[in-house]
Amino acid sequence: MPEEMLAVKNLKKYFVTRQGKVRAVDNVNFTIKEGETFGLVGESGSGKTTIAHTIVGIHQPTEGEIFFKGQSISKAFSGRPKILKKDIRIVYQDPGSSLNPRRSIKQILELPLRVHHICNSKNRMGKIKELLRFVELPPEYMHKYPQAISGGEKQMIAIARALASNPSFIVLDEPTSALDVSVQAKIITLLMRLQQNLKLTYLFITHDLSLMRNMANQVAIMYFGKISEVAPTVEFFRNPFHPYTKMLLSSIPVVSEEEEALKPKTVISRGEIPSSINVPPGCSFHLRCPEKMDICSKVDPLMTRLEENHFVRCHLYQEAEPAASKI
Repeated sequence: MPEEMLAVKNLKKYFVTRQGKVRAVDNVNFTIKEGETFGLVGESGSGKTTIAHTIVGIHQPTEGEIFFKGQSISKAFSGRPKILKKDIRIVYQDPGSSLNPRRSIKQILELPLRVHHICNSKNRMGKIKELLRFVELPPEYMHKYPQAISGGEKQMIAIARALASNPSFIVLDEPTSALDVSVQAKIITLLMRLQQNLKLTYLFITHDLSLMRNMANQVAIMYFGKISEVAPTVEFFRNPFHPYTKMLLSSIPVVSEEEEALKPKTVISRGEIPSSINVPPGCSFHLRCPEKMDICSKVDPLMTRLEENHFVRCHLYQEAEPAASKI
């Protein structure tokens, strides 16, 4: 039985602006087992990247806790120990902006090796070649600069940099969305191979549900800072419950009639997306929900358990067992 690698408990992250308070992450719970990929899916502005930045220590949680390998790390924001920074790494969405254009690939990969004392100066060249081999790039690439390589190759370098400190957990923040479609499959295949060979655990963040079917062990859907539904991947695609999940799944493009038959019945979104500062009372999705009831505009639903590992936050299923603390 895999051990629990990461647990997010009642996590909240609010930002205060001139216009008001933005509840970017609002009482989120989930766990990730060792060796698994947890897929976090949602529209832009749903809070996915804020969760990622809070986990890696860029943001201080407003409330709640984050546990890594059984130890609370949310209180260590102001001075996270190097061992924690070494073990939790992140790959950003746009490799063009995450790599320093004034540094060579050798310098980019050498920095985490020096900071985390991975190897001595005599062995660094060999380690850099090994990192390039991990991401299927030739050793001579170490002498290139980011502007001299393609977008896909930049992302491979960003992945190699994340691997340099020998981490066990990597946050992948939309690692393929800035790349051409022809390159995306190569990056996904690379990430899956690295996970298997290096025993890595991933938090995979994306707005593309089609990536999750073969990439993730569990999938969670976010909407306006909250998780709407979470389930094992097979169950998630086979039997979605939340109207928002059904809407997203029904919009996935397919190429065959067989695939079309497996999709939920098309759900048409109503109304408008609310403001992130003036989120309406009740369920935040009720303005767009085709199955809205009177209670939806008044009371925010609780997360409930419908099946062993399948949870949903919707008034349509509120008679089920409350399970906010069991995810």
